[in-house]
This record gives sequence, C-alpha cells and structure tokens, in this order.
Amino acid sequence: MPQHLREDIDRLQGILTAHGDWHAKDDAKLNQLVQLISKKHATDKVLVFTQFADTVRYIEGELRNRGVTNLVGVTGASADPTSIAKRFSPHSNDFKLKEEDEELRVVVSTDVLSEGQNLQDCAVVVNYDLPWAIIRLVQRAGRVDRIGQRAEEILCYTFWPSAGVEQVLRLRSRVQTRLRENAEVVGTDETFFEDEEGGRTLVDLYNEKSGILDGEADDEVDLASYAYQVWRNAIEDDSKLERLIPEMPPVVFGTRELGADDKATPGVLVYMKTRENNDALAWLNCDGKIITESQYAILRAAECTPDMLALPRMEKHHDLVRTGVDHMLTEEGNLGGGLGRPSGARYRVYTRLKQYSTELAGTLLDTPELGRALTEILEAPLTTWARDRLNRQLRSGINDQHLADLVLALRDEDRLTVSQGDQAQSEAQIICSLGLRPSKEAAS
Repeated sequence: MPQHLREDIDRLQGILTAHGDWHAKDDAKLNQLVQLISKKHATDKVLVFTQFADTVRYIEGELRNRGVTNLVGVTGASADPTSIAKRFSPHSNDFKLKEEDEELRVVVSTDVLSEGQNLQDCAVVVNYDLPWAIIRLVQRAGRVDRIGQRAEEILCYTFWPSAGVEQVLRLRSRVQTRLRENAEVVGTDETFFEDEEGGRTLVDLYNEKSGILDGEADDEVDLASYAYQVWRNAIEDDSKLERLIPEMPPVVFGTRELGADDKATPGVLVYMKTRENNDALAWLNCDGKIITESQYAILRAAECTPDMLALPRMEKHHDLVRTGVDHMLTEEGNLGGGLGRPSGARYRVYTRLKQYSTELAGTLLDTPELGRALTEILEAPLTTWARDRLNRQLRSGINDQHLADLVLALRDEDRLTVSQGDQAQSEAQIICSLGLRPSKEAAS
C-alpha cells in the first residue's frame, strides 16, 4: 500500500479513537434541518441538496427516525429520479398521481435533481452543504424558480461550516469573492447569504455573455426544459397541435416575416438530427454566413405567434439549408474525429477520464468499470440525457473523481450511450427549417 494512503488511514483511525462512536442526536447541523422541516416549514414542500450520496442516505434515515413522512432520498444510483420529481411536483409536471403513489413533501437529493427537472411545486430549497462550484447554487434554485412557480417568494437556506472550520478554510469569503468576480450574472432579487449588503442574485446565467464560464455559453441554457415548456404551453392553448405536429413529415419548411422592430437577422434557421443522433440548430444569414452558435438564441429566433401568416419561401432557402447542414456536420465530425468536436461533452469527458484512468492504474481506485465506460463512449454517441448532464457538470468545474462517478452512474442507469439498435440511422436528417424575411418596412 502506498505510504500516503497508509498515513491517511492512520489519521482516520486516530480520529475514531479520539472521538468514539457517532451519535446523530448530537448532530447540531442535522438538528437545525429537522427544525426547519418539521416546524418552520411543517406543511411546505422542502427540497434539500447535498454534494454526497452518503449524506443523502444519512439525512433520509435520520429524518425518518424523527417522524418526517412523505420523504425520499435521491442519488445518481436511484433507479428513476424523474418519477420521484413527478411525485414531488406533480402539478408542474402535469402528472396525475396513481392511487398507490405517495405525494412527496420532502426530497433529499444530490445534484442529480439539480438539472432538467421541473420542481416548481416547491418553494423552499436547502443547501445542506455549500458546493465549490457556484453555478450549482443557481442550478438548484433554478429547479423551482421556473415558469409555473406560484409562490410569491422562493426561500433558499444555506448551511455554513462551524466558525472554526470557516476560519481555516475561509469558505464564505472565497465564495463571496467568486460571486463578485462573476458580477455579470449578479443582480438584486435573490439573496443566497442573508447578511449580504443589498442582496445578490444569480440571473442571466443562461445567456450569451462571454467570459462567465469556460466553453460555449449556450450549453448553459436548459434547452430541454425550455423547449418542453414551449411545447406544453402550445398544446395547452391548442390541443390539436399535440396530434398534428408529430404527424408532420421531415424536411418541412416555412417562412415568417420579421417585425419592423425585430432585431433578428434575416436568413434561415435549420433544425436537424446529426449522424450521432444529436439535435443541432443553425442560423445563417442570406449570404450563408453563420450568425450565432447559440442554440438558445436560435430557438428564440424561431418564435411565432398563432396568428402569424406563412410566407412564400425565399429563393435561396434550400441552398442556405444545405450550407447549414454542412456546417453542423463539419462541427460534429471533422474537428474531433469519432468523438465529435473538442468542445463537446463526449470528446471532453473521454479525454479527461482517459488521462484520469491512466493516473489511477495500479492503485486501489483503479476499476475495470471505468475502462468499459470509456470504451462505450469511444464506440457510441452519448444519449441526449447524458450529454446534457455532463455538459452542465463540465461547466460547473466538476473534478475528475466526481466526473468518473457520474459517468459510471449513467452507465449503470443505461443512459450513457446510444444503443446499437438506436444507431441504425447513420445519415443526418433534416427535421425542419424556417426562413426569416425582413419586414416590408425594414426592406424599404
């Protein structure tokens, strides 16, 4: 055994010898959480986040021991986190509980529920421990601070380390410094720390402001949730769309007029499925030049009202569509070889974990499962679910160990890569395109 591991073991055994058995009844932090859930918010839904699966299991067990009901814990190893989200927040997920289902009041979760879920039936969020990556605070609050939230006020509680630990780690001051450094995404209507002067909010995170986070800014947009909400709103307004739209053939196209005050650039928007079964959007101007790489901006530019009239297509419409398709295929395939573009989740995860696996070789942490997961990533594209989750964690600064744990959890859930049967379509497919004509007033 390496000397440094032996030293760590000796220190841990020394701590156990000095302090004896752990008694949860003396856990001041847990006791405060129990007070919060059982008294201050005794009738409210409460969403508790922590970094670690072991902490989830500990909190869940102790809350049950103290009489908290309608409770569940969620980790990356949970069989179906989405079903738990629906039981916790049935209204926002348009979910009808079955007779055997128990509507949940308290959910304790790792960050597995901080992405891609609608949890806005709840308005109380607790950070049991403070994440090092500030973006996770926003992701967690973003699960409840969404379209459909009915509460006038969302409460976010954050537990801080004890004074002695804080003095050593300077955690609070370091977090606040990082918040100030991210001033472009700081506002004034959400307060994460109760004594902050003036209060600070983390907004505009999902926009195109450069320099806030590494990599492509548009991957910070919760596109799946945004698109789903657009769809839900549309079919609620007109139920016929739920039947008509899926029946539309591929390669359908249309054209709309830009309003006189519309700042969008005229051209063509293209939506396609790539060879690797990834969704891709492109926006080209009338000269065939890419306007923006932001998938969010492209999605917003496609917005139409129900009474908007379709116009005849522009003369160069199909030529621009072809140019857009060529661009998207080049971006996905040629820049990064079989792993796709270097900025993509598949390429970055594989290269990072390949190096990490090499460093672990021959140690106690070396596992064959990670090698198998890397082989699967090399041989097959990521699922949309995995790509979205990994993209967010990469942006949040996840370390190699936690990245490996996430990949293995996705693999265990059979959500890591697209199966062979799902890869039958090797050709890219155009789904639809939309021309943007300048208004007559603007043209004149």
